[in-house]
Amino acid sequence: MQQTADTARPHRPDLQIATEGEFAGWRTWTRDTFESNSGPFWHRIEDDGQVRCAFRVEKKHLNGMNAVHGGCFMTFADYCLFAIASRELQGPGVTVAFGAEFLDAAYEGELIESTGEVTRAGGSLIFVRGILKCAARPLFTFSGTIKRVKRKVAPTEIADSH
Repeated sequence: MQQTADTARPHRPDLQIATEGEFAGWRTWTRDTFESNSGPFWHRIEDDGQVRCAFRVEKKHLNGMNAVHGGCFMTFADYCLFAIASRELQGPGVTVAFGAEFLDAAYEGELIESTGEVTRAGGSLIFVRGILKCAARPLFTFSGTIKRVKRKVAPTEIADSH
């Protein structure tokens, strides 16, 4: 049986699953207050194992020209990096490189979706690429590198571990 991100890391109090509305059954993380305030951003694992991410454009996502702010696209794409890489990551990580191309604008009320792939997962680095779309319209492409971060162990845990 192939593990999903949820079964691989079952003790995730910061992983929330929507129970109602447009994104019922979709997941989001609540540990990152910047993403939580910028979103809400959502992800789910499709039947074929592909990760799909999405958000509905609200007024707060718009720039002065009433289109989605570029920083919003970048924040959502960073969220997508981690959702797409969640099976390989299996723990904490940080973005160490990020590249993007802005292709088209999106507007209030539109549904923005993202898919992508892990192009390589090594011992400490995971390389990801993806695309944001509104229906069939490509909006934004991105690639990024995530570095796995080892959890720092408190001195008392070391002393108590023997």
